[in-house]
Amino acid sequence: MTVRAAVVLAAGEGTRLRPLTRNRPKPMLPAADRPILEHVFDALIGAGIERLHVVVGYKRDRVQDYFGPTYRNVPVNYVAQNKQLGSGHALLEAREAVASEDGFLVVNGDQVIEQRMVEDVLDAFEDDDGGAMLAVTEQSDVSHYGAVRTEGDRVIELVEKPETDEYRLLNAGVYAFDASIFDAVDETPRVRGELALTDTLSRLIDEDVAVGGVTTEGLWVDATYPWDLLDVSRELLLGGRVTEPERGEAVWVADTANVHEDATLQGPVVVGPDSEVRPGAVVGPFAAVGRNATVGANAVVSRSVLDTDTRVGPNATLLDCVTGQAVSLGAGTTVPGGPGDVRVEDSVYEGQRLGTLVADRVRAAGDVSFAPGTLVGPNATLHTGVSISENVTEGAEVFR
Repeated sequence: MTVRAAVVLAAGEGTRLRPLTRNRPKPMLPAADRPILEHVFDALIGAGIERLHVVVGYKRDRVQDYFGPTYRNVPVNYVAQNKQLGSGHALLEAREAVASEDGFLVVNGDQVIEQRMVEDVLDAFEDDDGGAMLAVTEQSDVSHYGAVRTEGDRVIELVEKPETDEYRLLNAGVYAFDASIFDAVDETPRVRGELALTDTLSRLIDEDVAVGGVTTEGLWVDATYPWDLLDVSRELLLGGRVTEPERGEAVWVADTANVHEDATLQGPVVVGPDSEVRPGAVVGPFAAVGRNATVGANAVVSRSVLDTDTRVGPNATLLDCVTGQAVSLGAGTTVPGGPGDVRVEDSVYEGQRLGTLVADRVRAAGDVSFAPGTLVGPNATLHTGVSISENVTEGAEVFR
């Protein structure tokens, strides 16, 4: 059975990544120099997928406007999930789109995966002649995800967010199915109004229906919390999984970027298209400068992710920093880096490696400083000389 179509689940918000997801869904957050979802598409197309069916929901225009009707000459079809009622419900929304397919992939669109992982699932599924197949990867900590137990090439248990450390295998969110999966999802009871694909798979396992598991060593990285975006970028840079031309040892610079001869790039680092690094600036290591971003003269940017259209003023210092889109950080801005205590919704996570996260369209004037672990909501204005020591809400104006 040859598989040439994929359903990509990209409808969710990613609430624990607020305030960065206030204006876009989690799949469109930056993973090094590009959105997470673009890495997913590349992995699928590299593995031979010829048709992409993308289930969109929250802020779906951000996905559709970015990719349009095709990506790398592969048609992209959008399917709307108007209410986010779980991954199983999202898959059901794509039923008609893949009605003519003998088999198809289903992939989470908010986790970075590697082509090899997709190929391993496809090969195992085609050898098994259909049914259900999922990718399994070994991780040191699976407590925030779905754990897997296998016997040989069969999955015998799925455990969501296990409370013990006995599990080492993780459900990587890369599946292959035939059309029988839709009836199985339809018959799965809802839990608190939601329908999870993993609940369907657990029910099939309990009914002694074969669910295959292929162990793969392909790259798998996910961002659950704001500081995780730095880890995702780090993994991609370490593995050289960026697409722009290479300038030197682990240094990637887009053809249309302008890096001044007196600037210093310390690998691993990527500088995206149409961006500018001005004289005396030091960028890297572990820095990703997004499309049309500017790093001012004599600024230092290290262990950071600067999203599209970010402007960093002269003499600024940014360590462990994540910016949203169209952020402006004025001259002398200081982000000393983590660790810090990060408040996400009603919980505080102590000692996280995050200098600050500054969401879309924040404007910070000169000499603004940020305490480790602070989050700044979109459209906030920070006036000259202020020190940010706690989270700043959306649209707030902060004076010295």
